[in-house]
Amino acid sequence: MKTPLAAVAVTAALALTLTGCSKAAGPTSSSGSSSSDTAEVTPDATSLPPCPAPGDVPARVAAAGLDLGPMGTAEHYHPHLAIIVGGEPVPVAPNIGVDPATGAMSAVHTHEGDGTIHIEAHTVGETFTLGQLFTQWGVALTPTQVGGVKAKAPEMVRVTSNGTPVAGDPVDLRLEPDQQIELSIG
Repeated sequence: MKTPLAAVAVTAALALTLTGCSKAAGPTSSSGSSSSDTAEVTPDATSLPPCPAPGDVPARVAAAGLDLGPMGTAEHYHPHLAIIVGGEPVPVAPNIGVDPATGAMSAVHTHEGDGTIHIEAHTVGETFTLGQLFTQWGVALTPTQVGGVKAKAPEMVRVTSNGTPVAGDPVDLRLEPDQQIELSIG
């Protein structure tokens, strides 16, 4: 009996959050870049996942300390991110860090919604972090929170890299080739 009721609750929560999370995308601007509007680049800490990629890509890429442009060719690798909320997988949005207006991309971006993070850098050895992906996505990430999902004290967001627990702030997790990252909360 508990499983069907839990499944109904999770399904209902996800259905409700699809609507709520759409505000995380921020308004799209038809009058050019609005990177001076900090409200658009503030990570959403209230909406529950799953969250779509935001509309104001140039501002969010800049907030992550990255640039938009053609794909880099000096270094190319693919970490993978899995997000688990309440025991259920949550998709990573496609096209994070990809400007739909120009096709330009940041060095850290996604294409599909399968959790593959594309690193396509102009310089070998550049350091990129999970926080840069989440800043571009517009989703809050802290040691106790993923988007609007907050851990109940004393719990924390559980972070693993290649199966090994990672301590500290998940935004600081360095992205590496063939890395398997899991964020779990709830």
